Amino acid sequence: MSDSLIIIPTYNEKENIEKIIRKVFSLEQDFHILIIDDGSPDGTAEIVKNLQPQFEGKLFIEERKGKLGLGTAYIHGFKWALNHPYEYIFEMDADFSHNPEDLIKLKNACLAGADLAIGSRYVNGVNVVNWPIGRVLMSYFASMYVRLITRITIQDATAGFKCYRKKVLQTIPMQKIKFVGYAFQIEMKFTAIKYGFNVVEVPIIFTDRTEGTSKMSTRIFREAFLGVLQMKINSFFRNYKI
Repeated sequence: MSDSLIIIPTYNEKENIEKIIRKVFSLEQDFHILIIDDGSPDGTAEIVKNLQPQFEGKLFIEERKGKLGLGTAYIHGFKWALNHPYEYIFEMDADFSHNPEDLIKLKNACLAGADLAIGSRYVNGVNVVNWPIGRVLMSYFASMYVRLITRITIQDATAGFKCYRKKVLQTIPMQKIKFVGYAFQIEMKFTAIKYGFNVVEVPIIFTDRTEGTSKMSTRIFREAFLGVLQMKINSFFRNYKI
């Protein structure tokens, strides 16, 4: 039984899903995968289910009806993970923007003492490949904005490539996590820090997808921009004692 579970939310990832699954299972370390599919009309879920007999006991899928948001997909996955004996729970995209080889780096950071390890694009300069300059600047300055408002020191506040120790997810009350888009990533980091967990950044190189369609939109960034202010204000009225 592996002690590590990778949660991968999907919506229309038929071009990538089999390749990412096979790549993860080819790694030297033993990982399990949980796909959270939001009713992909392109047949993503069927591809996963056809692969399950080859990876019995290692590949799992939870299907939801319709696009319910990135945050709710991960929370669904977290709750599933906590009902199983996993010690390390990962977030990763399906599109190879996160290099599966870096899963080992994130786990090693947790083995060395981190409670939450973040695959960071900005901790050592700007390590992004194939993004247009406008999107790089938007992402980079979004993290600066988060640091300004929240006073946390994380360089890549919107990063979605992470490894949690189980105790972090057992401690954070998921019903109080409010955001469903990319603000969810900010809120989870901020909340983990407020609870006193050791959060570290691990340098990675982020490579934009080459297949499939990005789910990013101006609405998502707007939610994150306004959400950070709301999150900071709400934090004054919350008790973060464990």
